[in-house]
Amino acid sequence: MFEIARYEGRNRLKGSVYLSAGMALLAALVIWVYPSFSDALGGDELLEAYPEEMLQVFRIETMASLEGFLAFELYTFGWIILLGLYVAYATAGVIADDVDRGRMDTLLAMPISRARLVAEKFASISVPILVVNLLTPPVILLGSRLIDEPLSVADILAVHLLSIPYLFACAGIGLLCSVVFDRVGIAQRVALGVTFALFLVESLLVETDYEELGAIAPMRYYDPNEILLEGTYDLVGIVVLVVMTLALLGVSQLVFRRSDI
Repeated sequence: MFEIARYEGRNRLKGSVYLSAGMALLAALVIWVYPSFSDALGGDELLEAYPEEMLQVFRIETMASLEGFLAFELYTFGWIILLGLYVAYATAGVIADDVDRGRMDTLLAMPISRARLVAEKFASISVPILVVNLLTPPVILLGSRLIDEPLSVADILAVHLLSIPYLFACAGIGLLCSVVFDRVGIAQRVALGVTFALFLVESLLVETDYEELGAIAPMRYYDPNEILLEGTYDLVGIVVLVVMTLALLGVSQLVFRRSDI
């Protein structure tokens, strides 16, 4: 059982460790820079020089505390944008790459349904998503104590735990692109474009007459500011992200079952 998922997952493990090391280094850098930033610029005084549009796009609420600084510099930029784009890009290759390289006929000759093949390929993306969220929190918690700005353990664990449904939703976007396009390069570029476009739609349409359009964006349902600054967790948002992921998986399975491969 789950031979394909295990095989694909093992192949992603090494890259996932490198990814986690990179994100941990980014987290350490952000924490290391914060005391100098806070002392030299006075925290929120700098925000007055930022355009309102930039504050809105990057969800900057405050940089006067380590929590607010991390919410912007690490979680909005690193988790919502960089990791969201990464998992969408990586997942866009799970089906399209085998089709593009002519390996799909061999996989389809195995005693496995197309729907299960898609599901197991999608499951393999859980390796980078889980590894990066397991290895980074200890670095953040240790770093915050080293600069005498201890963070809430519960809030840090929550901001990473709740990012998992968000990242799976981004992966679902990549999966749908992977079954729609049979050229891996096209699938990956479309996945990147769609994911980033959804981020811009959600960010730029807030408090406008078209705000409802942002409901289709996974970014609406994961807000590090709420978790780190207010200590509140959007459980309804988690349910929406899970439903969104399952819907994208189901549509992807349907498209692949009907594709002429």
